[in-house]
Amino acid sequence: MMRALIVALAVTVAFPAAAQTFPDRPIRMLVGFPAGGGVDIVARQISAAMAPLLGQPVVVENRGGAGGNIATAGLAQAPADGYTLLMGNVGTLSINAALYKQMPVDVATLTPIARIATTSLAFVIPASLPAQTLAEFTAQAKAQGGRWNYGSGGIGSITHLAPELYKIAAGVAMEHVPYRGSAPALTDLVSGQIQLMVDAINVLQGQIQAGTVRALAVTSAERSPALPAVPTAVEAGLPGFVLIGWQGVVAPAGTPRPVVERLSAVIGQVMAGTEVPGRLSAQGSTPAFLGADAFGAFLTAERPRWAEAVRASGATAE
Repeated sequence: MMRALIVALAVTVAFPAAAQTFPDRPIRMLVGFPAGGGVDIVARQISAAMAPLLGQPVVVENRGGAGGNIATAGLAQAPADGYTLLMGNVGTLSINAALYKQMPVDVATLTPIARIATTSLAFVIPASLPAQTLAEFTAQAKAQGGRWNYGSGGIGSITHLAPELYKIAAGVAMEHVPYRGSAPALTDLVSGQIQLMVDAINVLQGQIQAGTVRALAVTSAERSPALPAVPTAVEAGLPGFVLIGWQGVVAPAGTPRPVVERLSAVIGQVMAGTEVPGRLSAQGSTPAFLGADAFGAFLTAERPRWAEAVRASGATAE
């Protein structure tokens, strides 16, 4: 009995002591998608800015596949010490739990650290297609009788769910082609091998500016400052079609509270006192920092909302 009490007290005292020296070695930031995608872009900017504040490198590690679930499983298997983090998004941390029949981990048990930003999506098509508006594209897609394809960054991502909801709203038949991330899907969109993507503006903006793809609408409630000439989906003829993505950092279940507070505070510093928010805005994201507790409450509210969207779309994944 006495020995157990001594051990318990030692563990309790060790957590604050560990937090005082945390971190004393590099931190891994897992990303569930290949380099060049929206989550990867945010992860690399945040990690680079965190490193000097923490005094240790924050290394981005891409583990693409299964809609981000491979990286999520990797996080869950890591020690709960703050040295392995995950830059998740609406897909990995909200949608997948409703979409996949089996999950590698209960994402509700993961430890929230901070929300980083929110992101509007854009409907984009190859520049080679003649449609100049979303209504024109819809009419042309209907005329194809289901022969056109849309690409996504993977099953379970918002880039999968958004076009499924578009198909319902517009009455269009299109086939889904899942990729291991947004970057390879965008490559095939540019070449015309697929006819539609609905993805984050920060992923698409370079190709939009280059004129290789054409933006037809954005999914935010208001027009995006990054694409002010592009109408919202509601303006383009889809009543009530508003979808917003987001990115945030989580840690394994059971991560000590002092470590959580340290990481959350550092990310707060990044979002308040560096050039990162301006760069995110220029790329089409909206800086939207939430600390650990507020992000946890946000996640609790998000999951049932997206579960309902998954049910409405009829989308499922193995």
